[in-house]
Amino acid sequence: MKTKTPTDIEEIIDPLDMNNYRVELFKTTEKVGFERWMKIFGLPAAIVSFIFIYYFANISYLNHAKADVLQSGGLQRLKELGAIKFSHINYAMLAIFASAIILWITEAIPNYLTSLMVILAMVLTGVTSEEVAYAQLGHPVMWLNILSFILASMLVTTHVAKRFALWFVIRFGKNATGIFFSFIVINLVLSIFISATTAKATILLPIFMVIAAIYGAGATHRNNFGRNIVLQNLYQITVGASGFITGSGANLLAGSIIAGALGRKFFGFQDWFIAAFPLSIILIITGWFFGTKLIFPMKLSEQTPQIAGGMERLRKEYKLMGKMTTNEYKSIAIFVVVLVLWATDKQHGISQTAVALMGAIVALLPKVGVVKWNDVDIPWHLMIFSAGAYALGIGLDTTDLPASMIDALFTHFNITKTTPFWILYLGLTFVMLFSAVLFQSKTTRALIFVPMAIGIAQKFGYPIMSLAFPVALLIEHVYVLPFNSKPAILLYSTNQYSMVDSFKYGIIMMFIAWIMIIIWGMTLLRYLHYTPNGVFF
Repeated sequence: MKTKTPTDIEEIIDPLDMNNYRVELFKTTEKVGFERWMKIFGLPAAIVSFIFIYYFANISYLNHAKADVLQSGGLQRLKELGAIKFSHINYAMLAIFASAIILWITEAIPNYLTSLMVILAMVLTGVTSEEVAYAQLGHPVMWLNILSFILASMLVTTHVAKRFALWFVIRFGKNATGIFFSFIVINLVLSIFISATTAKATILLPIFMVIAAIYGAGATHRNNFGRNIVLQNLYQITVGASGFITGSGANLLAGSIIAGALGRKFFGFQDWFIAAFPLSIILIITGWFFGTKLIFPMKLSEQTPQIAGGMERLRKEYKLMGKMTTNEYKSIAIFVVVLVLWATDKQHGISQTAVALMGAIVALLPKVGVVKWNDVDIPWHLMIFSAGAYALGIGLDTTDLPASMIDALFTHFNITKTTPFWILYLGLTFVMLFSAVLFQSKTTRALIFVPMAIGIAQKFGYPIMSLAFPVALLIEHVYVLPFNSKPAILLYSTNQYSMVDSFKYGIIMMFIAWIMIIIWGMTLLRYLHYTPNGVFF
């Protein structure tokens, strides 16, 4: 992937000037090699896939109907249409699903446009009604995503997030090790308050790029400090988000799907935090150790500042921000209250969405609040993309397609009810985790694999949480290749590491994450009564 920037990075005069690391200088990229061919052939492949499945395919497990799934939305009317019509709906759903996945992976067209096409196709083929398809833009998780961006914009607009990051690095980043651990803490704290991983990357990029320059990692000279500081931040941004259900929209969606299967209104912040946050910390510390000590070990010279007075420039940047303003204090107060209410949701019973709505209202109130609507940065293209992904999930849920595919898969591999739980656990967590190498969208993976885990758990008579929750904890592992997530795309464009570097670090950490989720299932998740006793090995 070749990076093009308005100003050639090699011509940066002052490597310690944060203005030279603005996001707009890094984000215009040109696809080359395999990615370019994927983009060229993605749309034709999606069209051919749709036409073949919809008009010509003959798949035995789709040629039947299950009355028990004809219960919601546009499919209610299919009770009167018979098995042949329902079989046709199954083919339509599979055709839409397959073509959407192809378009999302290859990025042949913008992701939001694919989502709009998914919604239209589901309506025109009769998979669901217009009311159900269009209503996904008002999904509770969509509302929580929008409200989270309002709250995040409050932190960005008032510069609280930048002030905290600079202060922490200056205060505790006395040496290379201190700097790395400073970013660990910064990323974990920001993960509590900011649900957009791309927003976190945008806030931190200028800071760690200046630090990389201080330690000798320039635009034309890579070193292991630069590789580590950028890859570690990518890893911490994504894995840190996995510690909180509010860490990303995909986590919220997974929690919503699981809660629906359990018959709950919402998935508790506490339930997710108790099981996920300790795992997140262990993985991040492990990532630091493997990165700095084994995969990209730093020479002594790379652990020593190469530019005299470099940290002083960060102090100057911090001093230029002046004293904390009233709006900054207000921002902190609003978010602390929101966080406390999120963390005590089991006690008061108010959902995360309602809590975020309260915080957003206060933040936007004239004279009382701290941000104006025009200052709020809501990426509506991501909202439209999410709406299409949720609509796809509704289609999968209301047809018998997932159940039929699971039955066919198990029959093919001769998996019966006598198959041990640990084989199902290992298989599902492995597929979920390593699917991130191919998929760009965390939302899409959540829509595919969380319902699959629920279906398998129900089929084998295991608790829903025993398989669905471990799978949900792996959603955020999107750091192996540059196209696996938007933060990965952004940080790869800094030119501090190669795709081989990214793959080497990422794939090792992914295997470690798989080992850890297995250990987690045998220990903490078992202690919390999510995984059954005596089912591992």
